[in-house]
Amino acid sequence: MDPRVIEAGNKFEGRRFRKRLLLDPRRWWWLRDPTKPTWGEPYRVIGKRMMAAIEDARDHARGREVLIVSHQLPIWTIRSVLEQRNLWHDPRRRQCNLASLTSVTFTGDEVTDVTYSEPAAHLYAHAATTPGA
Repeated sequence: MDPRVIEAGNKFEGRRFRKRLLLDPRRWWWLRDPTKPTWGEPYRVIGKRMMAAIEDARDHARGREVLIVSHQLPIWTIRSVLEQRNLWHDPRRRQCNLASLTSVTFTGDEVTDVTYSEPAAHLYAHAATTPGA
């Protein structure tokens, strides 16, 4: 396992994220700049560590495919880096569903394509309507 592809650490870890958590004045300092984020690992740091892991995997598997498994925020962050979008975002609008694939294609050392797909979408659409699922 490569520690560079783990979920980002943050001060809310282990807490249920509810509105009252945001209303607590003791937490306001954590939320002072959502573009960084000030409550945890900065987006630019997440992007750098993810890119380093991707480049190392590319170099190791040159000419072949490689699979890197990570969490939603690191995947969304590196995708935003590669697509040259702002790193700050509304987490409810991330395109990074359960069992989704974000593919990065290289030609030599240059990223030439970033694609997103949900090959198992039919499974979780069904699970949401199945009682007890």
